[in-house]
Amino acid sequence: MHDILPGLRARCAAGTPIALATVVAVHGSAPRDPGAVMAVDAAGTVLGSVSGGCVEGDVYEVAREVLAGAAPRVVSYGISDDEAFGVGLTCGGTIEVLVRAYASEAELAGLAALLDLIAADVPVAEATVLSGGEAATGARLVVRATDLSGTLGTEGLDAAVTDDARGLLEQGLTGIQWYGAHGQRRMAEVSVFVRTYAPPPRMLVFGAIDHAAATARIGSFLGYRVTVCDARPAFATRERFPVADEVVRAWPHDYLEATDVDARTVICVLTHDPKFDVPLLVAALRTPAAYIGVMGSRRTHHDRLARLREAGVDEAALARLASPVGLDLGARTPEETAVSIAAEIIQHRWGGTGRPLGELTGAIHHGITP
Repeated sequence: MHDILPGLRARCAAGTPIALATVVAVHGSAPRDPGAVMAVDAAGTVLGSVSGGCVEGDVYEVAREVLAGAAPRVVSYGISDDEAFGVGLTCGGTIEVLVRAYASEAELAGLAALLDLIAADVPVAEATVLSGGEAATGARLVVRATDLSGTLGTEGLDAAVTDDARGLLEQGLTGIQWYGAHGQRRMAEVSVFVRTYAPPPRMLVFGAIDHAAATARIGSFLGYRVTVCDARPAFATRERFPVADEVVRAWPHDYLEATDVDARTVICVLTHDPKFDVPLLVAALRTPAAYIGVMGSRRTHHDRLARLREAGVDEAALARLASPVGLDLGARTPEETAVSIAAEIIQHRWGGTGRPLGELTGAIHHGITP
């Protein structure tokens, strides 16, 4: 959604009807995750993608039908289906796509309100009925931390989905939830797709060196909100880090102790100077950060561990450090090193092996049953 946000907002502002096709479920290996969106407007213009090109042609036709007045519906594409064979979903998996239109003034206003929240980085979840219950497919409920709008058909269902949506939003998770018609737990009458929109995760890069500039660029490319921090005014400049969202001149540990760090934050310590590293890592290991990578040779890291133990850091905390930082790609340049750091961050996030895919068997996407 973030990728096509400007185009969607412009069409809402102009009152142009839009059909949104959203991936709501993936089974096996598939090109895009749940939440991927493709939009088709009244003029037939396409924004975004649901499969990287495999099924877009068929989804386009369904979107045009929905724009013409057909009811919202969920369509499934899988390699075992004749229809999927025709449109070419060759990756071996199955995707389910919800297609619904926003055509009336009220529908476009509701969509515009959601898009405004997403653009402002306000945490918000959108719950949509896929099947079952007293609400029609496509019924929406938009949930924020303190308020909500819309309905899924019954007060009990709204209450149950609101509670779960806020929990999913807190964790940054998206997926299908099942309920009874009135929100009863452990029932599977009603399927509801909950799509969460949280602010971008943060990447905190400490040490304003050439490797930091390359790491900031690849962090921005991966969708992180990037902060570069260094205590030296001559190095921590906007000119040296034009793609960073912010450049901070401060002692690293002071900045880290004063800023927000959550379980999605990644921290890259590229200073490799004990007077910066040790207090910074003591502070970093007190946070719930998803990843803490530290630059330096094996000898430097051995010395660093000894200093951290002297500072009172226990072994369990030290085990969280990824150092020397990055995967073994044979990197030499700052840009190549940034790729190895990014690869390790992705590996930590999804639990990959870091080995060449050609040496492995089974599903390509880690954690998915082949």
